[in-house]
Amino acid sequence: MAEPEQLASALRLLQGDGCPLRGIFDEATSRWATLIMAALITGPHRFAELRDRLGGISEKMLAQKLKAMVRAGLVARDAKPTVPPQVTYSLTELGASMAGPLTGLFRWFGSHGDELTRAQRAYDAG
Repeated sequence: MAEPEQLASALRLLQGDGCPLRGIFDEATSRWATLIMAALITGPHRFAELRDRLGGISEKMLAQKLKAMVRAGLVARDAKPTVPPQVTYSLTELGASMAGPLTGLFRWFGSHGDELTRAQRAYDAG
């Protein structure tokens, strides 16, 4: 059962435009953002490493998501003044604190994967 303070916070997020955190929440919990977080949990990555590790993400989308995550304080961008510039991305302390609950969600999906796919097959069979 949720604590009253957690419940109030969740309800504020559901209000949409009434909560300034809604945009950050939507961005940080998007498909690609959660996969970027999952990749960065293992340590810093360069842009091309992230692109290759995620598979299927365009360079434009990866750049947009990383920029939004840096802006939100979840990811740090470290650019070395070399030619060409070497840019490495890593989780900030704030991002690492989000990674814990996120890995719990990943574990949940891993534990319930068979049930979820069975439910989808049953639904599709109709």
